[in-house]
Amino acid sequence: MTYVDGFVASVPSLKRAEFLEHAQAMGLVFKEYGAMRVVDCWGDDVPPGKLTSFPLAVQCKPDETVIFSWITWPSREVRNQAWDKVMADPRIQSATAPPFDGKRMIFGGFEVISEV
Repeated sequence: MTYVDGFVASVPSLKRAEFLEHAQAMGLVFKEYGAMRVVDCWGDDVPPGKLTSFPLAVQCKPDETVIFSWITWPSREVRNQAWDKVMADPRIQSATAPPFDGKRMIFGGFEVISEV
């Protein structure tokens, strides 16, 4: 089965185009190092919760939008081998800061256990 890195963050709503440009540039780098697919989604039906929710998890402000992104890898081994190379790539090193507060981003790696 494949391996997935997932990310949730909140981006200033007025920076949608800037986020898209940043995400596409980063996605190309990940794909060069073995990612099978890189998907970035802009929230349009992400309800606030009272106890848990995507907006609460990333401390989304009223002028921000939740994004949900994932990278699909052939395996965790491929992902682990690629990660340091991606982070050392000059395009990542010279990229401008992402258009969101990375301290409020949540992320993790996931082993796929079912795929229909």
